[in-house]
Amino acid sequence: MKGRFTALLLAVLMATMSMTGTTMAEDSGRQMDDVDCSGYTFEDLFEYDNAVFMFQILDDWASSDLYANSWVNESRASVVRENLDGLFEGFPGGNNSWISTDERDAVREIGAKCIADMYTRIGIREGIPHRGGVDWNDVEFVEEGIGLEEVDLIPEAHPEERSCAGRYAFASADCQEVPTSATNNLEISMFVKDGETHNSRFNKLPNSGQSDFTVAMNATNVTSATMMFTFPYIDGMRMANWTIQDETTSSDGTVNVVENLNAGYIEEIFLPDGSVRISMTIGYDKADWPMIRNVFFDMTTSPPETNDNPEWTSNEPEDGTIIPMLITGNNEVVAISGDTMTDWATDNDAWGLDCQFAEQGWSSRMNADGELLVTPGSSQSSDATCHLVDPYGAMSNASHTWKFGEPASFSVPDRIVRQISENWYTDSVNIESEPSLLVQNLALTISASQGGNTGPATTVNLGSTQSNDSISLSGMSPGSFMIHITATSPGMLDWEIELDFEIEKENTPPVVMVNMDQIEGTYATWSSDGYSFSLSGTALDPDGGTVDLTATMCGETTNSFTQNGDSWIVSLSIAKCVAQGLTTQYDVVISATDSVGASSMESVSIPDPYASDNSGSDTVVDDSEEESGLPSLGMIATIVAMLGAALLLRKD
Repeated sequence: MKGRFTALLLAVLMATMSMTGTTMAEDSGRQMDDVDCSGYTFEDLFEYDNAVFMFQILDDWASSDLYANSWVNESRASVVRENLDGLFEGFPGGNNSWISTDERDAVREIGAKCIADMYTRIGIREGIPHRGGVDWNDVEFVEEGIGLEEVDLIPEAHPEERSCAGRYAFASADCQEVPTSATNNLEISMFVKDGETHNSRFNKLPNSGQSDFTVAMNATNVTSATMMFTFPYIDGMRMANWTIQDETTSSDGTVNVVENLNAGYIEEIFLPDGSVRISMTIGYDKADWPMIRNVFFDMTTSPPETNDNPEWTSNEPEDGTIIPMLITGNNEVVAISGDTMTDWATDNDAWGLDCQFAEQGWSSRMNADGELLVTPGSSQSSDATCHLVDPYGAMSNASHTWKFGEPASFSVPDRIVRQISENWYTDSVNIESEPSLLVQNLALTISASQGGNTGPATTVNLGSTQSNDSISLSGMSPGSFMIHITATSPGMLDWEIELDFEIEKENTPPVVMVNMDQIEGTYATWSSDGYSFSLSGTALDPDGGTVDLTATMCGETTNSFTQNGDSWIVSLSIAKCVAQGLTTQYDVVISATDSVGASSMESVSIPDPYASDNSGSDTVVDDSEEESGLPSLGMIATIVAMLGAALLLRKD
């Protein structure tokens, strides 16, 4: 059995996710990238509350995709944090009951390397049904294909969160840490890394699934999990049998194996494309340790003894119904969604549509999501006769004939011109609708769409002639957006599409204004001590985004604004201005920046009401002049100027 260091490391690796790195381990002289995690499974050193595993064998029958997502709650989450911190015993800040972002990032660097040494717990064997005690074709991890992610290992905004920058040697400038006692829930996942095709593999099955094989999984210590096994499409593949076996060893070395079907449940799920998925729900009571629990299920391509034909339910479309679809050359497109077809038919196993088209070049197939994918030919539309078919080839007696085609096409007339000039759209975009005359009338609703949100819809009644309509971009953020269209017509299935014309909404800079007191003619409200003043105003983003505000005065910048909707208020101290000898006027620049970095500025000059001639020696002189009743020099100069002007006018 490996030592505490490796044990703790594995627990940590199960709680860390991305592949960012740090030099913390190298700086400290300890090499963490040489760790050996062989002989371990996830559950040996990491206890989760619940997990979902998705294991998909790829078409080559030699590589696979293993996805895992697990949840760790409350006290178990605290244990994970304690294990992570304990890993760094001997490092500055390590094993001190505080878990830091630096500690997390240091382990992330070698997460995939450790997991690649671990057992997947999955084995495959061809031939007649097999159980334990045979040489299994074991599935292994592939290091370069492993992607990792985590949520809230270092919980944000934890009430006891503190900076560790400068607290420990080698701490990064943005290092943050929380107590290991934090019970915030964790979420941990493993997946195929971006740019890779698989993260696990096994020796290729010579029969490529065409004949019998058995899948085995060791479920010891799997406290609560759901496992999905998905296989490539093989005509007629199905599950023939399954079992769960518990294995114990008595004191004299005798191995006892008993069947325990109460430990979990396995069911077969036929996907609409004819492929099969096996869903396993399994659990393990820690009190049963060291009992071994194994799950087996047998796959075969032998047909079942009995098989019913699929049947229509009367919810399907009538003969002659128009099935609307996009036509983009000879590209395969979704013609009917799985949700639309869900109640059209019934079968004991599963069912799909088998459609034969009248026009040359047209074809269709079902996919695993239950969608009917159609590849169009050279004609604009085609009739098709469709039967129901189940995974074993049983076909419905009745069929339906429908017409597949595109009711209308859509374009953006000025897209190319605007794209070349980089002058994208601001308030609206024109969409041109061209009817194909597949139906007589189309009731259209057209709107801009972005990230699942749609803007105001424009309603169009499209007949036999082209229509050009303005679509509002209200509510759309700057950047790319799509066009969402729904269409209805008598005798046609409802049509809903989203089109990407590679168009963008231009950003409009924010608008910022400073309020002025119309009576006093002033911008500022001074504090009673005269050492600060406040400004107020409005700032808004015409695109509907958020606005960040800053104020700069005498070389000092602040973002301490109080914002309420579009209104804002800020208080500014004149201390730095006074220190620079600027005491008569204060120039303030208010900057507003939107979410994409566009800025606007508003400048105001604030005179100091206390910086008149009533200070110093001038103040004394001014005071004495006012006490003797003599007019000030400024008033005399004004009177002389006025008299001079009057004399000149009289002279003229």
